[in-house]
Amino acid sequence: MKVILREDVDGLGRKGDICDVTLGYARNFLLPKGKAMKSSEGAEAQAESMRRARALRNAADRSDAEELATKLVPMVITIGARSSEEGSLFGSVSLNDVADAISEQSGIELDRRVLTIEEPIKAVGTHYVMAAPHPEVQFPVTVEVVSV
Repeated sequence: MKVILREDVDGLGRKGDICDVTLGYARNFLLPKGKAMKSSEGAEAQAESMRRARALRNAADRSDAEELATKLVPMVITIGARSSEEGSLFGSVSLNDVADAISEQSGIELDRRVLTIEEPIKAVGTHYVMAAPHPEVQFPVTVEVVSV
């Protein structure tokens, strides 16, 4: 049975895609939950407009993410933390701390969920945090941890 997805479905497709699924999957899961509708000539035209809108939104989101990258890559975000004389921190710098520091120092609001750290920041010095605000755009943010 051909259906048009009304929302993203894991393992099947994205909103506006036309998918061929088994009758039981469509009748028992996709259609009752409102995740899909039966395919028809008029509905396929509507699906095409959904895909065009998704492509435009994706391009706009990508350009916004690239603009963020051009602003944040040259910046050095400074975070003050208590540390010992050897330079090890009492605790660690979390992603929330990094997101808050980015917002304070650059005025750019980044969600902590787009940031990743390979290993916890537990020492004074320069560290790199990866930011991925869009699936196709990923860039490093330089974080300088200083002793307070």
